Amino acid sequence: MDPNAPILFFDSGVGGLSVLGPTLKVLPNAPIVYAADSAGFPYGKRTEAEIASRVPALLGRLVERFHPRLAVIACNTASTIALDHVRSALDLPVVGTVPAIKPAAEMSKSRVIGVLGTEATVRQPYVDDLAAKFAADCTIIRHGSPELVELAEAKLAGEEIGTDAVRAAAQPMFDAPGGDRIDTVVLACTHFPLLDAELRAAFPGVAYVDGGPGIARRIAWLTREQAWPGAPSEGLMLFTSATRTPSLANLARFGIGDVRTL
Repeated sequence: MDPNAPILFFDSGVGGLSVLGPTLKVLPNAPIVYAADSAGFPYGKRTEAEIASRVPALLGRLVERFHPRLAVIACNTASTIALDHVRSALDLPVVGTVPAIKPAAEMSKSRVIGVLGTEATVRQPYVDDLAAKFAADCTIIRHGSPELVELAEAKLAGEEIGTDAVRAAAQPMFDAPGGDRIDTVVLACTHFPLLDAELRAAFPGVAYVDGGPGIARRIAWLTREQAWPGAPSEGLMLFTSATRTPSLANLARFGIGDVRTL
C-alpha cells in the first residue's frame, strides 16, 4: 500500500465532516480526499432509484482518479440505499454509515428513542431492521428534517445559525405521540452532528448519538497494518458543482486546505 494513498470520503454535502473529524483523531496522518456531490444535493429529497444509480457512478470516477485505499460513504441516505451497489462496483473496501440505533437503545432509560434524519433515510426498511434487532423494546419516533440539512450547510459556510431555527426543525419529532418521553436521539444524518451545540441548547436533557466515532474505529481497523505518511497533509475537498462552499476557517478544523470543483 502506497503510504500516500488517501481515504476517500463521500457525501452529498458537508455532513461527512462529522465522520472525517473522528477519523483524523485516530489516524492524524491519513491523506484525505473529500468529495461533496453538490450537484445532487440534497439526497434526502431524491428517489431511491436516483441515488442507487448516481452514487456508484460518481464513486467509480473518483476511485479511478485518486486511487484511494478505502472509500467511506459518509452519508446515511446514500449508505442505506446504495451501499450494496457501491460494494459490487468497486474493488476496494467501502465503509458505510447507518443510524446508531444500537447504542441509542443501550443508553435510553425511557425506552423512547428519536431517529432524526433525512426524509429518505427515516423511511428505509433498513431502519426497521435495526430497530427490530437492537431496540425491540423501545418506541421509535422518526422525523425527516431537510431544514436541518440546510442549516448545517449554512453553518459551515460561516452563516449565523440560531437555536430557534434548529428547535423549529426538530420540534415535530418531540410533538409526535409519545415524543415528550424521548430521552435519546439518533442523529441519522451526518450533517446533524455539526449542529450538536444548537441541538443541545434547543432540547436540553436529551442525549444525542451519531455513528462518527464508530466509523472512525472501523476505518482504523481496516487499515491497521498499512503505512501512512510521517506527518499530516493538506486535505482536498471536491464539489461536483460550483456552489456555496464552507468557509476555509471551518474546513481547516477538519484538515481541509484545498477546495476545488470536480
